[in-house]
Amino acid sequence: MSGDSSRAEGMNFTLKVWRQKDANTPGEMVTYPAKGINPEMSFLEMIDVVNDQLELSGTVPIACDSDCREGICGMCGLVINGRPHGPGTGTTTCQLYMRSFEDGSTITIEPWRAKAFPVVRDLCVDRSSFDRIMQAGGYVSVNAGSAPDANSIPISQDLSEEAMDAAACIGCGACVASCKNASAMLFVGAKVKQLNILPQGQPERHRRTIAVLESMQEEGFGNCTNEYECEAVCPKDISVGHIAFLNRDFLRAKLNGK
Repeated sequence: MSGDSSRAEGMNFTLKVWRQKDANTPGEMVTYPAKGINPEMSFLEMIDVVNDQLELSGTVPIACDSDCREGICGMCGLVINGRPHGPGTGTTTCQLYMRSFEDGSTITIEPWRAKAFPVVRDLCVDRSSFDRIMQAGGYVSVNAGSAPDANSIPISQDLSEEAMDAAACIGCGACVASCKNASAMLFVGAKVKQLNILPQGQPERHRRTIAVLESMQEEGFGNCTNEYECEAVCPKDISVGHIAFLNRDFLRAKLNGK
């Protein structure tokens, strides 16, 4: 009963948060209390409450990214207690609820840690490197004219579902944040596969594969060494099989002289 009554009154946490003014200023962990937190609050709602308290005390609020708060946009990525997006599987930070933590526990919150994701402020990082990778080849540029009839290009159900599984990647960067090499291979593999296995993606298949991998290298991401952390923390359960697909398509492209 005492545990139930304490939860009714709200949960209390100690937050250790990474604070950093900008990319050129050294950062540090700063401790804040989070008191009276409703266990049904999402993690971002909890940060909102703490920020309200910080503003009342004259302290600059904690900067963190968020947008949809529905697990769709991928903006909310945080490293929580050493794990991208926090405890649990198949969920984003905005879908994480405070009931997942023990009342009175200490929670450590950090930004994505990768050279290719420089810190903008506090928990916000610049993920425009992903945009540049997509600009290098994550598209179909063939002029298809007006929208074709739905059945004009036959695509099997299995192939369609496989492409949709790859397209589920929201580009949050958790794969990069979890990898000891800061590799973006899971992200790149998913984005390449969703186009390369469809008929519409065939004309540029080889050029696309090489272009996005070259862009990944230029942006400073590391290589895959098959540690599987990326698959373990992906909020959309993207399989490392997409990396194997990417590697095979890269070899085919090189053999074709592209």
